[in-house]
Amino acid sequence: MIEDIVETLELEIEGTEEALQREFARVRTGRATTGLLDGIFAEYYGAQTPLNQMATINAPEARLLVVTPFDKQAIGAIEKAIKMADLGLNPINDGKIVRIPIPELTEERRRDLVRQVKKVTEDFRISIRGHRRDANEMVKDLLKQKEIAEDDSRAAQDKVQALTDDGISRIDKALKLKEAEIMEV
Repeated sequence: MIEDIVETLELEIEGTEEALQREFARVRTGRATTGLLDGIFAEYYGAQTPLNQMATINAPEARLLVVTPFDKQAIGAIEKAIKMADLGLNPINDGKIVRIPIPELTEERRRDLVRQVKKVTEDFRISIRGHRRDANEMVKDLLKQKEIAEDDSRAAQDKVQALTDDGISRIDKALKLKEAEIMEV
């Protein structure tokens, strides 16, 4: 029973860390990454379709993204979707592909991005603490129902706290790496 609670907590913390990495991938750092365009949808035959399902996206250079649509008719919709995504990017459509040059970030913009990343990270820390609370409540319920002993309850709560601390420290390391990436000129 306790093993199930601990295993569930581990999976939830891993999921939270993966979600944080996806969020970090969407933050523009002055370097071209295909993750910048994740979550952008374009109008395609009347339906909102993710860009990665309409085209191949690659980064042939450090400051350039290239979007090659599967259907050349969709190139205008792709260009419009990128402009409307409010990423500060100006796509260039040549009729066959869309080139997206990634401009240099100003010092002020870098600081704004660091603040944004810190806020996102704090939200994920709160999420991990919520998972800890849920796990501890399950352990306490087992104790109330007399399915586990007091000592087992304390040991389980210590294990839950250790997993929580470990997850938060990994998130903090990821934050430090992302900050360094953003501030890198």
